[in-house]
Parts: sequence; C-alpha cells; structure tokens
Amino acid sequence: MSAVTVTVTDTVEDTVADTATGTATGTAPAPAPADPGAAVRLAERVAGVAAAVPDVAALAAGPHNQVVTYRPGPPLTGVAIRPDEVEIGVVARFGRPLPEIADEVRTAVRPWTGERPVTVLIADITDAGD
Repeated sequence: MSAVTVTVTDTVEDTVADTATGTATGTAPAPAPADPGAAVRLAERVAGVAAAVPDVAALAAGPHNQVVTYRPGPPLTGVAIRPDEVEIGVVARFGRPLPEIADEVRTAVRPWTGERPVTVLIADITDAGD
C-alpha cells in the first residue's frame, strides 16, 4: 500500500499524488477558509443591512430553502455567502418595481460584499402595509 499526499495551497484544487510513484491520482477539494466564523459574521452583517432596506419586508430562504447560512443555533435565513457570490432572498413590499428593490439591496450591501457578485432573489411580495 502506498501513501497519498495532499498539498494544500491557496489554489482552488490541488493535485493528489501517490508518493511512491509520483503519479497524479486526482484532485483534492479546495481548503476550508482560515476563519469559518468570518462567513457567518459577514452573513449576519449583510442580513441586517438588507433587512433595513425600506421595501424589504423580510428575508427569505427561497423556494428550496437554499438561501441560508448555517451557524451554531438556528440557521440564518435569507443570506448565503458563497466563495464566488453572495445570495440574498427577500420578501418585497408591493408598490415599487422589483428590479429597483433588488438594486437597492445590492447597493446597500456592496460595502460588505466587496467584489463578489450579489444575487437578489425576490422570494415573495407582500402588501405595503404588512
């Protein structure tokens, strides 16, 4: 039985090689973030900012409950921080065009999301008085 070595760097995938032969045997998954709590803190901050947008009635997980950040305790519904994007699910108040509301959410969270694209999912619409 030969040993397998995994080299972890800052690349997305690293080659897994058999140390006895030096032959590549596949790829290893990308390494975990240095601080897993950083994504949770970012999601909490983004959730607070998005929920404060005037035409956002609530945050929402979407039709398949995929817009969520898992953390100790209850999951944070309505924000998913991914390596290549931030997704935000909202319930919009009826009245304004939905693309305008989505743009307002994107603009509000931009200082915290950096260069990552922000996808806003309008999961539902509620009456303006709700």
